[in-house]
Amino acid sequence: MARRRIFSDPDLHGGVPDRVRPRLGEWGPTLVPSTRRKRLQRAVVVAGFVVALAAVVAMWWIFYWMMTGKGALF
Repeated sequence: MARRRIFSDPDLHGGVPDRVRPRLGEWGPTLVPSTRRKRLQRAVVVAGFVVALAAVVAMWWIFYWMMTGKGALF
């Protein structure tokens, strides 16, 4: 039974021959993000959404308390 993956494999080159890869430099492809960078970017985007959601919820909570008069910040 194959293991089910949530995300696709970020290594888009796979077993593709060098001659068909885009602009190979001396140490590898140029202007193509590495697999490590793709994983890092994915984590940064998720963290950014979580922080933005937390900020929106916090602002809503503050305005709710201020408008209902049940509490105050100071």
